[in-house]
Amino acid sequence: MQFPFKKLMRVEVVDKNYLCRTRVALVEQVIGGRLRLVYEDDGLDDFWCHMYSPLIHNIGWSRSIGHRFKRSDVPKKAEGQVDAPAQLFQKVKDVDQSEEWFKDGMKLEAIDPLNLSAICVATVKKVLADGYLMIGIDGSEAIDGSDWFCYHAMSPSIFPVGFCEINNIELTPPKGYTKLPFKWFDYLRETGSVAAPVKLFNKEVPNHGFRIGMKLEAVDLMEPRLVCVATVTRIVHRLLRIHFDGWEDEYDQWVDCESPDLYPVGWCQLTGYQLQPPASQSNRDTPLSVPKQKKKTPQYKGQKKKRKIPVGRRPFSQSGRRRSSFSGDEEHSPPTYCVQGPARPRAHLHPNHKSESLLRMKEDPADGDEFTFTQGTSDQESNGSGSYYIKQEP
Repeated sequence: MQFPFKKLMRVEVVDKNYLCRTRVALVEQVIGGRLRLVYEDDGLDDFWCHMYSPLIHNIGWSRSIGHRFKRSDVPKKAEGQVDAPAQLFQKVKDVDQSEEWFKDGMKLEAIDPLNLSAICVATVKKVLADGYLMIGIDGSEAIDGSDWFCYHAMSPSIFPVGFCEINNIELTPPKGYTKLPFKWFDYLRETGSVAAPVKLFNKEVPNHGFRIGMKLEAVDLMEPRLVCVATVTRIVHRLLRIHFDGWEDEYDQWVDCESPDLYPVGWCQLTGYQLQPPASQSNRDTPLSVPKQKKKTPQYKGQKKKRKIPVGRRPFSQSGRRRSSFSGDEEHSPPTYCVQGPARPRAHLHPNHKSESLLRMKEDPADGDEFTFTQGTSDQESNGSGSYYIKQEP
C-alpha cells in the first residue's frame, strides 16, 4: 500500500512530554498509514500516530494559529529532508469566530488527553486562531499553563456542561473539590464563571454502524506504539468506550467513532503491524512483546491502581500538578506558557464577562440552540430528543 507521507518528511507534532507545545519531527517509518515520528532535535525520542491524527500538522501551523512551539536546535534541514505538504494533513471544519464564540474562562467538559477514561470539568484557557482552543483540566492545571492542551472547537472530545449528566457518564470533578456530588450550577456560581454556549459544540453524529460488543483493533493512546485487541463496551452518540481485552475497566478509553486509531479485525495482519493480544492474569506483570524504548518512571501511586503495570500499560496520574506525558514519563521543569496577569487555579474570567451573565447555563430554547444530535440508526444510547442543556436551578 502506498501512503503520501514519506521518510524524512518534516511535520509539527504535539510534544509528548509537554502537551502545551509542538515540536518539529521527522517521519521515520510508515506502516498502514501510521507514522513513527522522531523529534528533530532528539533522534532517540520517537512518537507514533496516524497520518490523519489531530496531533500532527504542517510546518508553520503553530505560528499561524498562535500555538506554543519549541524551536528546534538543528540549524538547518539535513539532506533529503523536506517539509510535508499542507494538503497531506487532515482538514478541520471552518468556523466563524467573528460571531458568538468561545472566550477565555468558559467552562466545559473534556476528555483528559492524559487519562482517556475520564471526562473532566475543564476550562477554555486561551482562544487561538482557526477555531483552536487551549483547554485546561480544572484542579490539575499547572500555574504556568504547561499542561494545557489544544482541541479544535469542532473536536468530538469536548462537550457542553451537562453532557455527562444527561448521558449517565461519570464526570470527573476538579481535584480537591469537596462539594460532592458535583453540580455544575453550584460550581459556576462558586468560581464566578460561565458555561460555554451549547450551540458552539459539534452536534453531528455519523451513522457509524458500531454496536456494543463488537471486536476491533485499537491503538492504546496512552502508549501509542501499541495496537491492541479491544471491544466496544458503550456507545454515546458518536463517542465509543473502548475496552482493552484482558485489562481492567480503568484502562478503558473514550474514542470518537471516526478516530483514525480504530481498525477492523485483521488490520495488523494485513499491514504487518504487531498486534498486542489480550492480557491474561499471568502475563500482566511481565513486559509486553514490544521492546522497551526507554526507561519508564516509577509506577502510578494513585488511589485505584496499586498493582505493578507492565511498560506498555502505565496509567496516568491526575493526583497532582505534575502529570505524566503520553510516553509515561513524568514532566520535569515544565516550560512557561505566556499568560496575561496572575495565574488562577480555577476560574479565569474574560474581561468582557459581565456579572449578570455569570450564571447563564443554557441557550434560549426560542433560538433553537439545544444540543440536539442528528441521531443515526447505530446510536444505541440515544436520549430521545437529544437536547443538551442544564436547566437553571432556583
